[in-house]
Amino acid sequence: MNNKQKIWQCQKSLVTLRSIHNSITQQNILDTLLFAGQFIIGLLAIIKGADWLTDGAASIAERFGIPTLVVGMTIVAIGSSAPELVVSVVAALKGNADMALGNVVGSNIFNILGIMGITAVVTPIVVERGNVRNDVPFAVLSSIVIAITAFDTLFSPEATDNSISRTDGLLMLCMFAIFMSYTLALAGKGKASEANATANNEAEKPQSVSTEKDSDTESKPISSVLRSSLLIVIGLACLIFGGDWLVDGASGIATVLGVSQSIIALTIVSAGTSAPELAASVMAARKGDTAMALGNVVGSVIFNVFFVLGIAAAIHPLGVGGITWFDISTLLVASCLLWIFCRFGKRYLTLTRPEGLIMILMAIAYYSWLVIQA
Repeated sequence: MNNKQKIWQCQKSLVTLRSIHNSITQQNILDTLLFAGQFIIGLLAIIKGADWLTDGAASIAERFGIPTLVVGMTIVAIGSSAPELVVSVVAALKGNADMALGNVVGSNIFNILGIMGITAVVTPIVVERGNVRNDVPFAVLSSIVIAITAFDTLFSPEATDNSISRTDGLLMLCMFAIFMSYTLALAGKGKASEANATANNEAEKPQSVSTEKDSDTESKPISSVLRSSLLIVIGLACLIFGGDWLVDGASGIATVLGVSQSIIALTIVSAGTSAPELAASVMAARKGDTAMALGNVVGSVIFNVFFVLGIAAAIHPLGVGGITWFDISTLLVASCLLWIFCRFGKRYLTLTRPEGLIMILMAIAYYSWLVIQA
């Protein structure tokens, strides 16, 4: 074989390699777009399904005279955290522990640093004393619980691996039951005091005003049980199929891009499932209802750990693989920082704009670190 033939063969091999590389690149781009589309469709289905499920369940509760307080603390709370619940449960059923745990940890970091930071920058958040005394410490406790249960080898010399066991999951569910009982008891006392004050005010008003209000209340339309039941069924179907599509889409994106499942869960999955909380908190803050904005985020943080992670771990033990101590430490610092800003900040019982900006900068630093490590 002469030199010309060798050169020709080398050129032919180079062309072949370039062709294979181009085809692989094109296929990767196509696969990424398909998985991204699957992820987006799944996310939209989850969000809309949670909305329909909440509307249907609340309507049936109203129809059968279940107190509004109970509806708000149970049905609405579950509905707002349904995206995180569905994704983590589906991931646990598929044996994808990094996705299940990363979704909860990432969502809580995004809720505290991202959503609270953005909301505080939009308008300073006036914090009620009850939030500082009762709710925010529970959020800090939930972060501590994740750290203790996830890193067994750090806190127990006898432990051989790091995982959140079924026993840990059941304990989290018990803590969630305690939190709900405590919160309902406090809310019930506040509701009773408010009802007594309202009754006293109504007694001093003319009877005609009271009669007019009663007629308005009776005329409020209540959806039929059939329609509400249909909303519940459709909502559940959207949650189930949407969760399956979202987890598969996120896993596919991680595979194509060559990054870990935990990175995807801590970033795009957690940000996507927290989108309802972001929209609700910002809108509440713009309307001046900053207490609702804070309660929405703090309630979601507590719910994600004690209920969502508790159910996921009870279904399937969650090995701690791609979720690092740095991620858990970031969540711990974020939770403590929220409590410090609310309790000992520049303005007592107020989350100010500079404090919100600090939280946003911390979120940017954390996500930049994740991108660098990926």
